[in-house]
Amino acid sequence: MKRIVVIALAFALLASCAGKPEEQKVMAREVPERADDFVFENNLIAGRFYGKALEGNPTSPGIDIWVKLPGALVANDWYAEAVKPGNGNYYHKDHGGKDCYKVAVSLGGGASVPYLDGKLCYPATNYRSSEILSESPSEVSFVLHYPEWQAGDVKVSLDKKVTVFADCYFCKVEDTYTFDTDSLTIAAGIFRHNKKETIEAEAFGEDYYAIWEHASDTSVEPEDGMLGVAVILPQADCVTLIDEERHGACLKKIAAGQTLEYWFGSCWSKGDITGSAEWFVLAASF
Repeated sequence: MKRIVVIALAFALLASCAGKPEEQKVMAREVPERADDFVFENNLIAGRFYGKALEGNPTSPGIDIWVKLPGALVANDWYAEAVKPGNGNYYHKDHGGKDCYKVAVSLGGGASVPYLDGKLCYPATNYRSSEILSESPSEVSFVLHYPEWQAGDVKVSLDKKVTVFADCYFCKVEDTYTFDTDSLTIAAGIFRHNKKETIEAEAFGEDYYAIWEHASDTSVEPEDGMLGVAVILPQADCVTLIDEERHGACLKKIAAGQTLEYWFGSCWSKGDITGSAEWFVLAASF
């Protein structure tokens, strides 16, 4: 009789475990209630791209990094609070993380643009439409569409596919550029903020650029943590500083029809990665 009871309890336990839903560790969506942002997040990192409603303030493809403590998804809660009357600065204040990264007109924390005649050639608009391609509790993929713009003498458009993985500090990018020439050099990079003592350290490799810096947007409240930011472009042609425009970037020439694949990532020193050496090792070995 005792054996039967034990077996019954074991089957009941297995049944309860099998029926337990997998924890949601990723999310991505348009945020029409807040200036057409497109937000993405996993259990370690978060960020956003700028939409149509923010054009001119700024018009920029740059990735805006949001720092957060490892664990729960927080972006939807932050937006819900931010849209309440008089609460617009909510996610610029520390609620276990915040937006303390200044993008302006730049690549921010890991965007890409054509690089022609020594200059970054930014889109004429922010992303104008998006699609969620696939979604599960541990992985979400989406694509952002940037309409055609003039990059030097070349007409260019961009479909930017981003995949966000659970338990990972890096997101994968697959950029499909359409252009009217045989080849085009693309820069995937990071903005180097020029405030006094902002840049603490930086690291280069054959296919990555990483930085460790103070928060660049402290307009709402001071920040005592540090940010790690990195971009990784496998088989890059070179990694360089673009001094005039204050960027570190990985450059690669692509042919018409070729997809540019690279990774961008970030961390906050108040989380699991507390120092520059650890961040640089992660970027170099990713």
